[in-house]
Amino acid sequence: MNAQQSFAAHDCGSLYLVPTPIGNLEDMTVRSINILKEVDLIAAEDTRNTQKLLNHFEIETKQISFHEHNTQERIPTLLKRLQNGESIAQVSDAGMPSISDPGHELVVAAIKADIPVIPIPGASAGLTALIASGLSPQPFYFYGFLSRQHKAQSDELAKLVNREETTIFYEAPHRLKKTLQAMAKAYGADRQVVLARELTKKFEEFLRGSFQEVQDWFNDHEVRGEFVILVAGNTNPTAEVDPYADLDNNAYVAALMEAGMTTKDAIKLVAKRRGVPKQDVYRSYHEF
Repeated sequence: MNAQQSFAAHDCGSLYLVPTPIGNLEDMTVRSINILKEVDLIAAEDTRNTQKLLNHFEIETKQISFHEHNTQERIPTLLKRLQNGESIAQVSDAGMPSISDPGHELVVAAIKADIPVIPIPGASAGLTALIASGLSPQPFYFYGFLSRQHKAQSDELAKLVNREETTIFYEAPHRLKKTLQAMAKAYGADRQVVLARELTKKFEEFLRGSFQEVQDWFNDHEVRGEFVILVAGNTNPTAEVDPYADLDNNAYVAALMEAGMTTKDAIKLVAKRRGVPKQDVYRSYHEF
């Protein structure tokens, strides 16, 4: 059990998670600016990009690089500074830290060290696109970037086809056409999709239609800018076939364990799929 009172007195510093604008600098909040001025250090995904932001708002706080290639190297250093009473703001190049960007590992390490982790609300490309997409905003499922490997990407999409929620993806411009082709094959050419481009910037644009219509549009237009892809939920999902449907709960647990699951995970999954209390499955299996 970990209980955190973010603004109570602490002997250590605090880790602030500060979102940065996804295109328009005016989306930087007053609170975010003040925190970046007040902390002892800023852990930035790319210090060069963040320096431009700091210069714009006349923020003189020192930076240290913190990105996917030096995460494990940096975490002990950052934790030590936090434990010594310094406060640190963690930022990514744009948007929310940890959302398809570095940050999660540092958050986990800080929580384990009983250091307050304080989130600051702000810009998020996925949510910004969702509310203007015209697709159902709730529930939604955020996926982020698909795998770059063709086989792995196909496997990922196959698992997502039956989701009934609006699904949110990110994609780089140079991979967009191939990704849309893979999506059209998996979801079907008629599934509705929305592409949001250059959000909050001068050339912000939304493309709404079927996968076929969107692909046809790109045949005559150049792909530019960062994209958010939003796919409409499946209104007629295919029911999953349970290969263990004929087994009783005890035999079901045993079969999952033979397939490589731990007893705990097998019991939990059986309880979830059968809609019965986990303790009942546990008791029955161990008596069996």
